[in-house]
Amino acid sequence: MPGYSQSEKGKQPTENITIRMMSFLYQIAIYAYSLLIGIVSFFNNKAKQWIAGRKNIFNKIAGRIDSRDKIAWFHAASLGEFEQGRPVIEAFRQHFPGYKILLTFFSPSGYEIRKNYEGADYIFYLPIDTKRNAKRFIEIVNPEIAVFIKYEFWFNYLKELYKNDIPVIVISAIFRKEQHFFKWYGGWFGKMLKTITCFFVQNENSKKLLNSIGIENITVSGDTRFDRVSAIVKNVKSFPSVERFAGDKKVFLAGSTWPQDEELIHRLVSGFDGKMKFIIAPHEIHKDRIDSIVKLFSECKTVRYSETGENIDADILIIDGMGFLSGLYQYCHIAYIGGGFGKGIHNILEAATFGKPVIFGPEYDKFQEAKDLVKLKGAFPVSTSKQLTEITGKLLNDHQYYNETGKICRNYVERKTGATSIIMKGIARIFRDR
Repeated sequence: MPGYSQSEKGKQPTENITIRMMSFLYQIAIYAYSLLIGIVSFFNNKAKQWIAGRKNIFNKIAGRIDSRDKIAWFHAASLGEFEQGRPVIEAFRQHFPGYKILLTFFSPSGYEIRKNYEGADYIFYLPIDTKRNAKRFIEIVNPEIAVFIKYEFWFNYLKELYKNDIPVIVISAIFRKEQHFFKWYGGWFGKMLKTITCFFVQNENSKKLLNSIGIENITVSGDTRFDRVSAIVKNVKSFPSVERFAGDKKVFLAGSTWPQDEELIHRLVSGFDGKMKFIIAPHEIHKDRIDSIVKLFSECKTVRYSETGENIDADILIIDGMGFLSGLYQYCHIAYIGGGFGKGIHNILEAATFGKPVIFGPEYDKFQEAKDLVKLKGAFPVSTSKQLTEITGKLLNDHQYYNETGKICRNYVERKTGATSIIMKGIARIFRDR
């Protein structure tokens, strides 16, 4: 083996064995995950949708996509990632009208809500990432470019795209040092990332982390969510039933909540009875969740959004629909964002862009915008009912303080827009260089 040192001669076979072993374990994990979802689907509606949506998926795809189409493939894990990538999808449509846009989702919470999105020509569930599925999918779709939003690094799809010389870009990506890519055992995962044509990352730290494992094809573009929420404000529609509910009262809106968030808000309501109205929009809206919220607030006058009429005599409005929460923040005085007592908070930018001060639970360290706004004093983490009551009271009663915090939030979003433009220039460069 001319050109290799003795150490490299010994290292290469070992490395190849490791790669083969990791690939084998990955395939086992994929099949095990699919089997587990199948079992769970007998008693879980989301898992049932995951299975049903993929039934005869290749026949559905092949039956709709014309082999003569020039396809740009966008993939989002779920609804949040779709909303993050939406400005790029819509800008791509405008800049490259000759392409058909294929949008895939991994999760039902994305597909079921956006399956009729008019900005894409084809919308499907992504077939699970087996070697056979990846090969068949790429053969049918034959995309000219693939765009993955934020994450979702599927090994077999990336490998197949790389084999077919199809450029792959990842947009609004963010990396942290605790991720497996950057651990001592992360070599195989790092090799997977090296098949990607270009990363558009949210911050300098992500670029440095990728540089540390030998990846250089990186542009710091920022986060496209800022472009998305900025567009929401400019094109926001009205919700007459919410306007009737609010009347002349100030509104406390709790969005994307989980049970622990709702317990905290329940204790808040009694302290502000008559001073504010409350809107609760849970992260999940199946019947059991909505019923549990109605029961929790049984001592209050509640109404479900789906049951609102001309006359709304209620103090609490429970949102039992999906896909329009972002537009409701225009009506609130204070926004509370759920998830902060679990894996992490949900999207706070949808409220911040309307100039609303934001409150959330203690788990927010993974979200740069939350850390930034806490530092700037436009957002407020709380761990207890007492803390929530204190900050709510101050925002409600101190008008100057309220206006200052709202302005901080609105200005922060405005300063961070522009990622979509940077990404589109990068995509144009990729097309030009091919």
